Amino acid sequence: MSMTRLVITAVVVEGRSQSEVARDYGVSRQWVNTLVGRYRAEGDAAFEPRSRRPHTSPNQTPDAVEDEIVEIHKELDGAGHDAGAATIAFHLEQRHGHAPAVSTIWRILTARGCVTPQPHKRPRSSWHFFEADQPNERWQADVTHWRLADGRDVEILNQIDDHSRLCVGSDAATVMNGAAVDSALHKSTDSYGFPASYLTDNGAVFNGKPRGGGMTSFERFLMANKVRLRHSTPYHPQTCGKVERFHQTLKKWLIHQPPARSISQLQTQLDSFRAYYNDTRPHRALGRRTPATAYAARPKAAPTAAALTVGKHHRVRRDKVNKAGNVTLRHNSRLHHIGIGRRHAGKYVLLLVRERHIRVITENGELLRELTLDPSRDYQPLA
Repeated sequence: MSMTRLVITAVVVEGRSQSEVARDYGVSRQWVNTLVGRYRAEGDAAFEPRSRRPHTSPNQTPDAVEDEIVEIHKELDGAGHDAGAATIAFHLEQRHGHAPAVSTIWRILTARGCVTPQPHKRPRSSWHFFEADQPNERWQADVTHWRLADGRDVEILNQIDDHSRLCVGSDAATVMNGAAVDSALHKSTDSYGFPASYLTDNGAVFNGKPRGGGMTSFERFLMANKVRLRHSTPYHPQTCGKVERFHQTLKKWLIHQPPARSISQLQTQLDSFRAYYNDTRPHRALGRRTPATAYAARPKAAPTAAALTVGKHHRVRRDKVNKAGNVTLRHNSRLHHIGIGRRHAGKYVLLLVRERHIRVITENGELLRELTLDPSRDYQPLA
């Protein structure tokens, strides 16, 4: 039996005085008087426990602010941008000079049905990752895929500064071959200078060694400018985690845009997102600064590798003449077909390559063809 019921029963049913009941049960006479008065006014409802919630809450977030929080969330989410509580707090700070706590914004978004609570994730304190100390200390690059409105698959090369997360380049091409990578790389280095080191995966356009093709033009250009090259461990994309994460952020935004009908339209979209990402969007890993702000905040690192003169590209390749009378050779990450003649179909040959000068001989040493490769043509016809 609750104390409330005990006190009321002792006064109302047993007929004892309020002072006596208060003294016997160790409570104040004023509280006994309140309970008895409540019982006489409300009946049995007086036995139910009362909420201790205050009638007013001076610190409660005003409805207008809650509405603005929801509005910003819908605006950012609808455009494919990050719409979390910390990002909303950043925008409120920019608009008004102050904002509710991030935890408060989360509670408002949850109460309004804007977010679905998720299980707790692994704490950030348990993460182990590398972060460059200076801008241009290391760039990361990777190629990802996208689809145009007509269903055509295209490729996008994204380049990220490891320290500031600045997107130094986001370029689209039908196929991101050696020429397309070289063009994108030259644009980035013209705008931001050369990084001290450059990290990629082991794709054919980035690393020619695993395929026995010598150095790619990408590698030659960077090494000639004293940039240290780094390649991730095969089948371990976490090494290039920052640019992999950028792929996700970019694609989330692209999904909310009208499907591009051409490479040029897609490039316009990439340029628009890159400007927003670099100059407007607050980045969680940067203490809610923008990448452009973080990039400008510190002195830039410069290439420090020993001066290297890239030597002549030479190798020997063994191939079999196909039914069409051709053999293949990869030059600067681009595959070329070299005409030998149908009468040699099925023969095994050796290609002696020195830069663009090529001699094709049989295994017995007979010269079948000598040519200077034309890099602009996929097929090198017989004269």
